[in-house]
Amino acid sequence: MSGARHASLFLDMLAAERGASKNTLDAYRRDLEDYLAYLTEAGASPDVASSTTVRGFMASLEERGLKATSAARRLSAVRQFHKFLYVEGYAPADPTAAVSAPKRGRALPKVLSVDQVDKLLQVAHEGAANPEAAPGERLKALRMACLLELLYATGLRVSELIALPRSAAKTRERFLVVRGKGAKERLVPLTDAAKEAAAAYLAALEQQGKTMGPWLFPADSESGHLTRQAFARDLKAVAGAAGLRSDKVSPHVLRHAFASHLLQNGADLRIVQELLGHSDISTTQIYTHVLDERLKSMVRDLHPLSSGDR
Repeated sequence: MSGARHASLFLDMLAAERGASKNTLDAYRRDLEDYLAYLTEAGASPDVASSTTVRGFMASLEERGLKATSAARRLSAVRQFHKFLYVEGYAPADPTAAVSAPKRGRALPKVLSVDQVDKLLQVAHEGAANPEAAPGERLKALRMACLLELLYATGLRVSELIALPRSAAKTRERFLVVRGKGAKERLVPLTDAAKEAAAAYLAALEQQGKTMGPWLFPADSESGHLTRQAFARDLKAVAGAAGLRSDKVSPHVLRHAFASHLLQNGADLRIVQELLGHSDISTTQIYTHVLDERLKSMVRDLHPLSSGDR
């Protein structure tokens, strides 16, 4: 029986037993046609294909530049095809059982440029300095300026930021002690701008008599402090006022900006790992694209054989 006939029987099964739609069947057909073309070129057929053959097909996908997600989808179709052939008795074994799916690379985080972060901070501070704003609006604007300065200075997780104690705005130190995941404590830096924004916000907070509770960002919520959702919503409004796409800006994106900008300016990856509170360096290695660019620049600028003297 030919490979095309095997594929036809498989597609008939998908339609009859699984009720596969036309679009699903078309997708499977395209994937199997590609696989069968490879088998023909390799002098093999589906009923006698080995795991080595299937691995060769996957390697050919990589050589053609297919993304890991697309290759994984194609392997899924091939797996189901061979499982069908084995179960129905058209093949003596399923060669895909020993074949692993391609590893999917971790998506690079969205990162704002230094200029974009500066624009966000500028808009937040302009709102806080607006003399015509009502007391409640001014307090909200001061809170946003404080949140942004603290987040960009420390790289805190949003859950850590919104739950900061009121004492964080009163410290004279140049760092905060933060209790993060797993109740682990770590030190994070404080810039002068962050300390000034926190002090200005706290003064306005106390001036309006909002001194009850332990939180720096009190709110009428179940937790008693600002929620992640409220912060993210207000941040998108500031992003829009700054001329940035609101779907590209979030508290987590600012945390990424903190890490990426440190690395761009020469910080060690291990130091950034500690500041972010990552227990595993592999989590921090999503930022290696930043390091790659820095290393290329270093080699270009500092390597003795990269100069034009040779």
